[in-house]
Amino acid sequence: MTQTSYKGIDYGLGQSNVDQKTGIRYGVVSINSLNLDCVYDGSFDEDYGKPTCPKCGNTVTDELPDGWREMELESYMGHGCDDFVCVDCKLLLDSSDVYSEEMLGMSYNKDGYELSSAFDNTEIFITKSPYYTHAQFCSPCAPGAGNINHPCADGPKTYCLDGDWFEDEKAPYPVYRVSDDTLVEDSALPPSASQAKA
Repeated sequence: MTQTSYKGIDYGLGQSNVDQKTGIRYGVVSINSLNLDCVYDGSFDEDYGKPTCPKCGNTVTDELPDGWREMELESYMGHGCDDFVCVDCKLLLDSSDVYSEEMLGMSYNKDGYELSSAFDNTEIFITKSPYYTHAQFCSPCAPGAGNINHPCADGPKTYCLDGDWFEDEKAPYPVYRVSDDTLVEDSALPPSASQAKA
């Protein structure tokens, strides 16, 4: 990860991608900078979108409407597991028929973290964490958020991941506890801009 003394520009003007209760910025981190076993070990919930009918595109239900009988409906493509019903087309549908083949996103809501994938699943957005660091502001793609791939001593407080998420089990930036501002993991950062001028 690149460490910098330039904190960047707050394109969110203090209003977007920030936890309004704590004032801590949401963090953004590249998935490739993490231990991929942590990302793809099954702990993230995968999102394949809302179940929709492949024929008409409308939302389907997993319950037969009152008065409907399964034997009166047509089975789509002859699949055996008819778990869903399209009311408009009067079709029985398998789960493989109603969900996208490609994963649309991932989320993780455990251990005090609220994480979701972003930008075609190449980045993780950190909207809640027990930890923060100081990071450079993101580009206009995530206005107001902090890019934890670019730690910065002068940067805003930014939600981050602790060392357990990284290959060597050490975060490449200082990690502070949100509850009491205690430094829990240390990593050398370049001097802040004010220190550099001294």
